[in-house]
Amino acid sequence: MEKQTTIKSEYNSLEKILEFVKKESPYKCSEVYDSWDVRTDSNGQMEKCVLLKKSSMHGMKMYFAKDNVLEMTYIIPNKMMNAYFGKSVKARKSILEVIGGGIKSVLLIGSQKKAFKEMSEVLDKVAA
Repeated sequence: MEKQTTIKSEYNSLEKILEFVKKESPYKCSEVYDSWDVRTDSNGQMEKCVLLKKSSMHGMKMYFAKDNVLEMTYIIPNKMMNAYFGKSVKARKSILEVIGGGIKSVLLIGSQKKAFKEMSEVLDKVAA
């Protein structure tokens, strides 16, 4: 699940987004390196994102896709849980992995959508 939102110009950095979320949100939040998609900048360094964590199973990362356009993406913050329940990026999968992945996504999709909606509503106040 992903969502892009144009934000007000006074919240145009990750640090300002982090400050706002810390004040307005009941969830844990921090600025971390984006190890889920491993995005890199022009120097080859890993880019940072703001992590909003509802639980070890539900979270959202936020980063700027363009100027004043904040991209929010659902993630599983816990690395162990992400390895088991997250998206597989393997080029080739066995039939059991395909079936297991389908079952996992069917069982989790409802709670994931609900958690993502709750977390993204926190940022409605900074939307332009």
